[in-house]
Amino acid sequence: MLMSLGREHVSQNGEIKIETYVERLFGYAMSLCRNTHEAEDLVQDSAAKALAARRVPTDEPAYRAWLFRILRNTFLDNRRRRQTASSALESAAAEPAMEFWEGDERLINNLAVKHELAKLPHAHSEILTLIDVVGLSYAEAAGLLGVPAGTVMSRVSRARRALLEALK
Repeated sequence: MLMSLGREHVSQNGEIKIETYVERLFGYAMSLCRNTHEAEDLVQDSAAKALAARRVPTDEPAYRAWLFRILRNTFLDNRRRRQTASSALESAAAEPAMEFWEGDERLINNLAVKHELAKLPHAHSEILTLIDVVGLSYAEAAGLLGVPAGTVMSRVSRARRALLEALK
């Protein structure tokens, strides 16, 4: 997926930093887009922007937050462009197809959570994805969203409460 990287995207031991985050970026992109193809495109566009950047954070937490901020801003820019170009509803809200299962309780629970998470308001699903799926700290999520850490904590609390109510 990513062909050539500048030196600023390579760690001291030679590992490519951005590749370490591609799966987590994709998970976050899926929560935003709710469409596999759009999420793949979003990750690719975000990676291209990150690789073209002249200034790249040097410490790992700042680098990770920077990558997620690029992805979120790219998503918001794309959504604004689509809304400006057309007032039609996005196809990203379509429900994912159900998979076949034979009584696997873990799979059923996973599907139920994903289904209800997809039905939550965008703000709730976004904060739960950042904290519970991607694994950002409250401080990292606060930096990404541009809000205080206390706001992130209260949003997470409200979003978890809403998800639990939906799962009852």
